Amino acid sequence: MASYDIGVIPGDGIGPEVLAEGLKVLDAVASAEGFQYKLVEYPYSGAYYLKTKELVPGSVIDEWRTLDAVLLGAIGHPDVEPGLVERSVILGLRFGLDLYINLRPIKLYAEHLCPLKGKGPADIDFVVVRENTEGMYSQIGGHFKKGTPDEVALVNGVYTWKGCERASRYAFEMARKRVLERGPGHKAQVTLVDKANAVRPQDIWTRAFAAVARDFPEIGTDHAYVDACCMWMIKNPEWFDVLVTANLFGDIITDLGAMLQGGMGIAASGNIHPGKTSMFEPIHGSAPKYAGKNVACPLGAIGAVGMMLDFVGERRAAARVERAVADLLASGAVPSADARSGIATSAMGDMVVRQLGRV
Repeated sequence: MASYDIGVIPGDGIGPEVLAEGLKVLDAVASAEGFQYKLVEYPYSGAYYLKTKELVPGSVIDEWRTLDAVLLGAIGHPDVEPGLVERSVILGLRFGLDLYINLRPIKLYAEHLCPLKGKGPADIDFVVVRENTEGMYSQIGGHFKKGTPDEVALVNGVYTWKGCERASRYAFEMARKRVLERGPGHKAQVTLVDKANAVRPQDIWTRAFAAVARDFPEIGTDHAYVDACCMWMIKNPEWFDVLVTANLFGDIITDLGAMLQGGMGIAASGNIHPGKTSMFEPIHGSAPKYAGKNVACPLGAIGAVGMMLDFVGERRAAARVERAVADLLASGAVPSADARSGIATSAMGDMVVRQLGRV
């Protein structure tokens, strides 16, 4: 029987609440599909920092590398300097484990969740591959004469051939995988999203993408500048299959994509290094105003569990989790994927578990 070591970082705000429901679903699907797992919990969060002043040490990053996967709830505390703990935990994972792919499925399961008029599940089903370790998040830069009238702030966006090439290759491989899953009638296409007309160093993306595309002659290609991409995501989301883009642009367009599928509460992501320890999380923040109220939507955390299962090779279990969520939403039993749904966090987790039994 397969067994997995899974790190758990509940985090701040609603993080522990939504992650508890994800783990509830993990337990149910593990029993149904016949695999085992062991959880290793880590305390790192804004609340933990306020108590201990401790950030993630290098020894813990080394320990994370020995796990099969890590599940993260959410990080962010209103009484801690913005970004301090987030950089320690999230960037510690991304950079420390070289999680160079941020994978964000944008999939609508029920038309009533979509804010776009006339768009349904057949129109919104694509994937964004975001380069996850370079670009404007490289942490290269700083302040000069901070706090004076002469203050200067500098940040350097870093793009390497290796980073652009491997993200592009992952996107083409994802497009090929989607053909296998959906059948030969599926029109596979990878769209590069950049701003190389105005930011000329991003031409490295254009050239790396073209070089990789030659290895996938059966996959169509397209290109969109990031501002046009945002427009087309609203006007014609059905045009997209797989998108690949730089770190900052990916951060922005995937939140837009989350709203297309029903809101931040339903969206999940994977921070991935193929074949190595990777991290999975709902993409919403810690939402401290909802903490402890049992009202946050846990579907993003449950979706993150499904993505993790697919990553470690439990594909039947992953498909079962996705189908349970999809069927539940399509049934109309969940009016919205946010704190206004009227369904308690724990009750929605129970609803998914019951639906699992019907799949």
